[in-house]
Order: sequence, then C-alpha cells, then structure tokens
Amino acid sequence: MDAFAAVSDPTRRLVLDLLYRRERTAGELGGAFPSVSQPGMSRHLRVLRESGLVRVRKEGRRRVYALRSEGLAPLDAWISKYRGFWETELDSLEAHLDARQRAAAEKRP
Repeated sequence: MDAFAAVSDPTRRLVLDLLYRRERTAGELGGAFPSVSQPGMSRHLRVLRESGLVRVRKEGRRRVYALRSEGLAPLDAWISKYRGFWETELDSLEAHLDARQRAAAEKRP
C-alpha cells in the first residue's frame, strides 16, 4: 500500500498525528483508540509500516513506533504542487478584503 492509500483512513491519520508529537508504543497507540480492537490497531500499524510512513523498533517485549520523514516525502511532493495555488488565492482574498475595508472607510462620515 502506498502512502496515499495509508492516509486515506482517518484512524491512521490520527495515529500519525500522535506520532508527530513523539514516539509511542503499540500499547499507547491502541489505548488512544478505545473503539478500535487490538487486531484492528495492529492492522492499521502494519499498513503504516508497510507504506513507509512509520518505523518500529523493539524494546524488550514492546514495539515503539515513530514517524519516518522519508515516508512523508511523496505526500509533501504532491501537496507542494498546490501551495502556489493557495498562496495566490490567499493573496487575492487579502486584496479583496483590503479593498472592501477601504471602501467601507470611505463611506463613513
């Protein structure tokens, strides 16, 4: 599974959000989602691992998960194409709002 398919699931996106803050054990991640069964969480973590978005290391009997910046690169590359679009749109919005504010100020006595 590729990174795009992996992040299409809201639970996996929330797992990535948790890992953004710090590394976490599989137990911690599972505990953050009480409505997801342990086998369900294991499947989510496997998808994230196989897609290259997270790495895992063993610490005794525990498995510790962390983000892989390299795995996020394809997502960033795709999104970066649209950054210029949003910057242009936001600049246009700013100009429009400034013009409205000036027009309103000119109408005041």
